[in-house]
Amino acid sequence: MPLLEGKLALITGGARGIGLAVAQAMGKSGARLILVDSGCERDGSNPDPSVVEQSAKGLRELGLSVEAHAFDVADEERVQALFRDLETSGQVPDILVNAAGIIRDRSLLNLSATDFDAVLRTHVRGTFLFIQAFASLLRTQKRGGSILNMTSVAGLLGNVQQANESAAKAAIYGLTRTASIELQKYGITVNALAAIARTRLTEDLPMFEKLSGTMEPEHVAPAALYLTSHLSDGLSGTVLSVAGGRIARIGLVESTGRTKHEDGGLWTPEEIRDHFEGISKI
Repeated sequence: MPLLEGKLALITGGARGIGLAVAQAMGKSGARLILVDSGCERDGSNPDPSVVEQSAKGLRELGLSVEAHAFDVADEERVQALFRDLETSGQVPDILVNAAGIIRDRSLLNLSATDFDAVLRTHVRGTFLFIQAFASLLRTQKRGGSILNMTSVAGLLGNVQQANESAAKAAIYGLTRTASIELQKYGITVNALAAIARTRLTEDLPMFEKLSGTMEPEHVAPAALYLTSHLSDGLSGTVLSVAGGRIARIGLVESTGRTKHEDGGLWTPEEIRDHFEGISKI
């Protein structure tokens, strides 16, 4: 039996890049698909409904079951309307993949508040709205499910000219962790991927000139299938990084630390300096 036989997967940003690769892999693994994508340029401008329709058409030509919706993932009314329609029609998604994103790279000192807000709006607000609507529907239906979010290495480690991207993806990491804790009682797992792949958002990076063909969206799809299928039953709050053929697990690490017992546990700044190596030791 195919890995996702009988499942319904909703994928935001599913018309291109990693979202499309994940959609195709899930469809070939037996899932019915719902794609949500505004079809915008990579900076979020000029939405084009024909983009997601063309991608859906291409997937249907492969024999896959696909439903397409073109709208901004950060539009709360449209998100709520979609889930109301799904509930009314008896289509309750089993899987949610939040892959929608835009970029507006600028150096920190040249980044406008508008460009900062736009990236956080799509990545963070969009991911939040879909998680909330999806989990609310599953709770009402008394069904479990799987959520997969997209964080990034920039969000976890930082990157030049990506203060907005880093802030957004770090927020998604925190959102993933909190959602995994709160939704556990409803049987909903929440995990994330920090993927490096050549897409329209990253194709102009110098690294891909030397790594052409070795770090594609298709390399990311198997990890998405793993984290949203029974193969990872019980796994939640986990972040996997995927870069070509390399997969690793990412997590925040706290050092062992040092405890002061004298003086009521109050440290002086000088003591922190003197013991910093011990405080920092993992």
